[in-house]
Amino acid sequence: RTSPRLLCAATQQKNPGQNLEEDQSQSQNEQKAETSSAEKLLAEEKAKLEEQLKEVTDKYKRALADAENVRQRSQKLVEEAKLYGIQSFCKDLLEVADILEKATESVPKEEIKDDNPHLKSLYEGLVMTEVQIQKVFKKHGLLRLDPVGAKFDPYEHEALFHTPMEGKEPGTIALVSKIGYKLHGRTLRPALVGVVKD
Repeated sequence: RTSPRLLCAATQQKNPGQNLEEDQSQSQNEQKAETSSAEKLLAEEKAKLEEQLKEVTDKYKRALADAENVRQRSQKLVEEAKLYGIQSFCKDLLEVADILEKATESVPKEEIKDDNPHLKSLYEGLVMTEVQIQKVFKKHGLLRLDPVGAKFDPYEHEALFHTPMEGKEPGTIALVSKIGYKLHGRTLRPALVGVVKD
């Protein structure tokens, strides 16, 4: 028969081993809890950083798009300034062209003879000047609008009067009082016209 002391000693020897196992399992559980909480923190931090990266990328792309839009707008403005920068200068020259045209029209054709050399030379000089100014206009994109017989277009023509006219379709131009001009497709000065009515 074993004595009660030996049983106590045996029990005590068993208990320290169990306590050790319990301590180990408890410390493992604590480590797992700490690891999972650290992973959660890292996952949250990762999600925040990914969100910030997304926002910054979005802002960067928007800034690039804005910069490209500004560049394109500026380029378009520069091109338009090159094309239409001479607009006011052209308008002033149109008056000169009108005067030259009136001067050549006012000379009677029957007076232009070899026995009147001064008038003939003057007339030929006016005609050459008029031809040259029209060449310069054309070179810079300024074109004449002489719309006799064309349909009335309010963007290119200005109606001075309406008149009935046989043999002409209503809405067409019967008479041009003043020639119009277009600069690169944009009406610089509308032609002053008379329009056929019913």
